[in-house]
Amino acid sequence: MKIRLANKRDIEQLIKMRWDFTLEDYPEMGEGVKFSSFENECRRFLGTAIDSSKWFVWVAEKNGQIISHIYVELIQKVPRPGRVTHPFAYMTNVYTVPEYRGKGTGSKLLSRVNEWAEEKKLEFIIVWPSETSNEFYGRNGYTHCAEPMERHF
Repeated sequence: MKIRLANKRDIEQLIKMRWDFTLEDYPEMGEGVKFSSFENECRRFLGTAIDSSKWFVWVAEKNGQIISHIYVELIQKVPRPGRVTHPFAYMTNVYTVPEYRGKGTGSKLLSRVNEWAEEKKLEFIIVWPSETSNEFYGRNGYTHCAEPMERHF
């Protein structure tokens, strides 16, 4: 298994995985939605994200196939007097294809992301786990924090 940052050659696989990931948990979201319209939107996002210095898409690959991925967005903090300000990261879209779950694939990928975050001197990584993924994150050193506040529009 090879762990690396995604590149533009990975876009087709990443689009399909995002579609599969969503419909696995929320099958109703695919009702009445054409894959082609989703594909176009996702292709634009990924093309921009992969070229940016803000998004980092980490993948685990086996025999040329992406079997797991993690998306990380860097969030710059406003500087504060008297201390060096480091960004933090928002981690999302953490997914391993079903046949590779429970075999350490996701943990190996997450471990590499954690190493990278330390190398980049990120202050912290935040993730909003699903109920079913709480155990996975706990095994990998993540802890619950106070709930953030939000406002929907």
